[in-house]
Amino acid sequence: MTDCVVFDEHSTVSGHRIAVATLNKPKALNALGSDMVALLLPQLRAWQQRDDVLMVVLDAEGDKAFCAGGDVVSMHRAMAEQPDQVPAELQDFFTQEYRLDHLIHTYNKPVLVWGNGIVMGGGLGLMAGASHRIVTESSRIAMPEITIGLYPDVGGSWFLNRMPGGSGLFLGLTGASINATDALYIRLADHFIPHACKQAFFDSLLSVEWAHASVDQQLTSICQQWHKEHSEALPAGQVEKHQAMIDRVTAGNTIGEVVSAILALDDQQDKWLQRAKGSLAAGSPVTMHLVWQQLQRAKSLSLAECFQMELIMSCRCGEFGEFQEGVRALLIDKDNNPQWHYANVEAVPEDVLARFFEAPWGNQPHPLAELKE
Repeated sequence: MTDCVVFDEHSTVSGHRIAVATLNKPKALNALGSDMVALLLPQLRAWQQRDDVLMVVLDAEGDKAFCAGGDVVSMHRAMAEQPDQVPAELQDFFTQEYRLDHLIHTYNKPVLVWGNGIVMGGGLGLMAGASHRIVTESSRIAMPEITIGLYPDVGGSWFLNRMPGGSGLFLGLTGASINATDALYIRLADHFIPHACKQAFFDSLLSVEWAHASVDQQLTSICQQWHKEHSEALPAGQVEKHQAMIDRVTAGNTIGEVVSAILALDDQQDKWLQRAKGSLAAGSPVTMHLVWQQLQRAKSLSLAECFQMELIMSCRCGEFGEFQEGVRALLIDKDNNPQWHYANVEAVPEDVLARFFEAPWGNQPHPLAELKE
């Protein structure tokens, strides 16, 4: 059996170590499963404690994807076996995944992510909290949970609220795909380096005389230099040129107003907008409400509190059935005809939505109670 995550350490000329974790399920587009999280979490914690390890690099095998998302097929199986319940397998996966994502956000040394190819859902959770996020000419980033009846989790409550204007809400609702230029603009990436330069870039890191007191600054300077040398290769973006429109349609006072405004947009001659509208129109009305509420509620929450809220929401999604149906239609039966619980965004009852924010473990401690800022 091939390891689903490969760990390496490389020596620098200054005698330090650069640690590398490589996601290794290329045939599955490196979809993040519980087996991968179970390896990554303890290894990152161990590297965090070692003085000789300067930084951690998160990379992926293959050229198609860094990580295309979580292993939702396994989650579907667990939900099908335990209908109308919170499957223990699903709760455990999300608990451990969010621990890992939070660890990356709060790591005590630089974490560099090579975000080449597809970076979606759970992959974005790994990337969003890193200190040095590299995108390439083929980076394709999205939070497309609207299509499967989930919502933008893995810290989306935190990072979507920190994007320019209403772009976080728009991208969360439409699942719109963005590229390297967009990712830099909305603060989901820090530097652009062509994928063909990856080995040369990594080799350059090993040749540096690193100083412990300024590793972060040194790494930033190196990344900036590579970015500057190759910035002319950046693709044309979409979000910035649509920002005024995005701000206008997301300015509504209710989720119903926002959805109506997006769906009423004139998208002729604009394929990016056509796809965004199409995903929203076909998406889960429950998800539309969850995106709206998570961003409203998270405005006053800390990072740790965002992950704690999301674990409650994700467990309830596993219980409710919308998530199960969305995965069935897209990835199991592949009929692309999900039978959502409600016909439109106006039909979703408030009491149904309230349950998504009620902890399912009663008086027991929150599974992520130990998270700190």
